[in-house]
Formats: sequence, structure tokens, C-alpha cells
Amino acid sequence: LHTGSWCKEAGDRRDACAMASMSAAAASFFAEASRADDGGAGDAGMTAKQAVVQARRRVLEALPAAGGDAEMPVARNWVAGSGAAPAAGQWIEDLAPATGQQLARVADSCAEDVAAAVRAAEEAGRGEWARWTLAQRCHALWRIADGIAARAGDLAVLESADCGKPLRLARTVDVARAEENFRFFASFARHQVGATPTHLSEGVVNYEERAPLGVVGLITPWNLPLYLLTWKVAPALAIGNTIVAKPSEWSPLTALALGEVIRDAGVPPGVFNVVQGRGASAGEALVTHPGVRMVSFTGGTATGRIVGGHCGRLFKRVSLELGGKNAAIVMADADMELVERELPRAAFLNAGQICLCCERILVQRPAYERVKAALVRAATALVVGDPDAQGTQCGPLIHPRQAAKVVRMLDEAREDGATVVCGGIKPVGLPPHCADGCFLAPAVVEGAAQGSRLTQNETFGPVASLQLFDSEEEAIALANDTAYGL
Repeated sequence: LHTGSWCKEAGDRRDACAMASMSAAAASFFAEASRADDGGAGDAGMTAKQAVVQARRRVLEALPAAGGDAEMPVARNWVAGSGAAPAAGQWIEDLAPATGQQLARVADSCAEDVAAAVRAAEEAGRGEWARWTLAQRCHALWRIADGIAARAGDLAVLESADCGKPLRLARTVDVARAEENFRFFASFARHQVGATPTHLSEGVVNYEERAPLGVVGLITPWNLPLYLLTWKVAPALAIGNTIVAKPSEWSPLTALALGEVIRDAGVPPGVFNVVQGRGASAGEALVTHPGVRMVSFTGGTATGRIVGGHCGRLFKRVSLELGGKNAAIVMADADMELVERELPRAAFLNAGQICLCCERILVQRPAYERVKAALVRAATALVVGDPDAQGTQCGPLIHPRQAAKVVRMLDEAREDGATVVCGGIKPVGLPPHCADGCFLAPAVVEGAAQGSRLTQNETFGPVASLQLFDSEEEAIALANDTAYGL
């Protein structure tokens, strides 16, 4: 519940700042969107929808590593400060979740591409970057944050198009938090990094000093691409490491835009590199490359187990942030107005595609019917549709495969005796251009067995499963009865 509240408050706080710092073209778009509804026209006769489409086309065509014609942007790798085509000449389709149409062609990288990026990172680590002081690096982080703020509008358009999330959500949460990540670590590093005395004894001084490892591999998921990438990049740069990042092939575009921002902030070429591609090829090559000293991975548990296995075998440092199956516990004496207001956001924010979303709602018996009715009311009232439309609250799922997985889990729950009280189907009334999008009406389920897949496995979609309990001890037991720690 607190996660949902924080996201809304953070969005409200950042709204004015993000608007003030956008590039001129994107700022004019948001101003236009605020004056026109989805069917109305602005001062120049352009509807808000047309303004969004125009802004998105401009941003895609201006990708820092783009190539090809204007009809189909090509997102290459980002190596030593410029774009690089994949060595094997292979490409992946990047689909727009809202339309099902191809948004860009993305490099399908192989081990050769990873090796080139690692070489660039190693060379950068031995060059000018190695002579930068902590203060210089922290100033650079602040400049990167300024660059994100200046491009906030463009980044939001790009993230919304690539992930399908509502444009306002991309602007007030994803992009705003990306900026704040760099500002936070710029300050944190200045106060926490350096030689620190430890366990002093007479005649002896012991101290620890934090030093860069070298090349670090950063693998990020598709649900919060820029947000989570910057969460990894900022501390890695603060300490003086060089980076090879691999974003998800389902949402690869803002990683390239971040490369341009970092370059423009004066960071030497090769300090930050991006290798696009699939996990089984580019991802595995990055994890197992001997020049990569540490791997930070955020993603699914099954893939994380593979990453952890490789790193353990190679005695390589690793950080894993994996899946979750969060439970919200609602006691009968809870503040019901707060519950009714915040629970839907905690369950359905970003179409439920956040590891912190509450996929399980455990409710004490006296409050069950009221909470159920409120959640169903809120789920059916959510506006699901075109992410470009001003009133949209819930966009599509990221990819047809993810949408099919969520639908399959709902079908299995029905077969096991659960009831889908609302949602779980394609919403009606979508605009024609969204007919092939990965949309799913938010679903509320009750009666799923404790051992069912819906209860035990991460859904990562707009699905909230209600469970009934009587005592506090029973609630805690149910909440802890999954394989997940989160």
C-alpha cells in the first residue's frame, strides 16, 4: 500500500519540475495535450493524440544510435560513445505494446558484440576515467541528472511507446525517478565512499577503502527500463567502474537515449556501453565474459538462477533482484477508507507489472465483502486504453507472450475452481489502432487454492487474487507460504 501511495506522491511532486525542464518540442506537446481532449483540437488545429504521435515519431527518428529510414528506426548497440551495428547483422522486432505493430528494429547481438563492448569499457577504465576523482565523478552524475531533466519529455514519450505505459506515468514516475537516482548517488557517494577507519587498536590503524572493480555488467528488465537501469548505473559510475548494460529486448530504447545523455555530460567514451539482444545470447555472453568483474541482474527468478549459477562457477560477484508474490494483509479494524483508496493502485499500477505490486490480497472475514466490492468497483472503473490518451490509467501488457501467460494463469485458476469476479478479458471500446494491442482488463479473482499456480507464482499482470482469513496467525502463514522472499 505504501508503494502505491509513494508513487502517486512522487508523481505529484515531480510534475511541475518535469514540465519545466522538458525540451522545447516535448514541452509544447504537453501544453497542447493539456488544452485539448482526445477529440478536441489545440490552437494549431492539432489534437492531443496527433501531438503525441508527432512527438513520438520525432523522438524515435532522433535515437542516438538510429539508422535506416524514418519509417523504421534501427536501435544499434552503443559502444565507445556511438552506435554499432550487430556483428552478425541480425535484428529483433521491437513491438509497440499498444498497437502490436513494429516500433523499431533492435540489434540481436552475439558474443562478438559483447566482447567489443567489454574491450571499450576496459580501455576506458585505463584511460582518462581512471584519473577522475570522486568529486569529478559526482559532479558528472549531477550533470547526467540535469540532462535527464532537460530531456524529460522525450524520454517519457520513448518509454511510453516502448513499454505501453500511460504517458503521464512514464513522465512523473519513470523519468522523474531516473533523474533522482543520479542526484541521490551523487550525494551519497560524496559522504559514504572513501577511506573509513575501522576497529582501531593501539599502534595500528585499520581502514577500508572502496575502489572500482572494473567492468560491471548490468542486466535490466522490461517493466521499468530507464528507472531500474539508472538505479544500477549511478552507483557504478560514482565508484569509478565502467559499464556494459543489456536492457530487455522488449524495451530497449531508453537505454540508448541514456547513452547520449551520459556522453553529453562529459563522461569519456567507453565508460557506458549498451549491448542489445536476447538473454540467451547477449545476456549469457555478458555474464560469462572473463573481463566482466561483477553482474547486477534484475528480472525473473528462473533466469536469475541461471545468472547466479554462472557467477558462482566463475567466482564472480553478483547481485540478483528477482520476482515476488506480495501479499497485502487487511485486518478487520483497518482504516477502510485508506484501504479502498490505495489498494487498487498497489495492485494495478503499471498494469500490475512491478515486482512490488500486491498480487495477493488477504482480507479478514468481517471486512472481506466490503474490500471485495471496493476492489471490483475500482478495477472496473480503471480506464484501460491507448497510453497516449490523457485519461488512460492502465495501459497494455508489455508483449503478446506476457499477455498470453497472464490469460493462461487465469484460465488455469478457473479450471481449479477459482472465480474471476471481473476483468481478465480484452476490454471493449479500444480505438481501432489499438485492436491488436496487449490489453487486459484488470482482474479480481477469489477462491484460488493456496497451492494453485495463481497463488504460488508471479503473475506480473493486472490481477489481484483475494484470499479469506480469520486470525492474524493464519494471515501470516498464508502470506509466507510461497517460494518468494518478497
